[in-house]
Amino acid sequence: MMTLPRRLSAALDRFNAAHPWDHNAHYHRWILRQLPRRFGSALDVGSGAGDLARLLATCAERVHGIDADPGITARAREQAPAPGAAPVTFTVADALTGVPAGTYDVITCVATLHHLPFTDALAVLRGHLAPGGTLVVVGLHRARTAGDHLLGALAVPLNAAVGLVRSRGRTRPRPVAMTAPTRPATMTFREIAHGAREVLPGAVVRRRLFWRWTLVWHHPRTAHARRRVSR
Repeated sequence: MMTLPRRLSAALDRFNAAHPWDHNAHYHRWILRQLPRRFGSALDVGSGAGDLARLLATCAERVHGIDADPGITARAREQAPAPGAAPVTFTVADALTGVPAGTYDVITCVATLHHLPFTDALAVLRGHLAPGGTLVVVGLHRARTAGDHLLGALAVPLNAAVGLVRSRGRTRPRPVAMTAPTRPATMTFREIAHGAREVLPGAVVRRRLFWRWTLVWHHPRTAHARRRVSR
């Protein structure tokens, strides 16, 4: 599998540092398209600077975000929801042990699961999703197969083009959402897909551009539906 020449890779790193953009936020509107137009409660796990939570508040009655990092959570609390949007609250909490009690109609989780024990975290999210609810995850994986590397190679020029357009050709600082602590992914896409379908039968897991994968799972409403999905 081919890798980029060192000089080209270094040049791209310099370009991306000068024209940064949030690859996770790229999927926020896609996430909304997976959800009902209106819903009651939403939980955003790994809420970071709160951008997705505030977007969910335009469709929900109430939204809660949790994140393990106190600094980025403080930044999230500084921003107000859009006019007419639902109230949004943010809590510093561990995603495995600190999810507020109760269930939610929508749960989202972006670029967070690779910081956690994967199947344990999915089981926690499943346990807090209301019957009929929707779980949407955007995550990172370790490139391993030829398909992974090909998709990554296709993303390189697109990444540069998007950065140039969004920055209007000017150098700019990183968005607040990109200042949270990060960690490289260790699981491959195949491992992720297998683990996800063990915990969430019927989950739809896909590779995506910009070094991401997505998962959508709808909690069955009835015991009969649960039996049907698990076959």
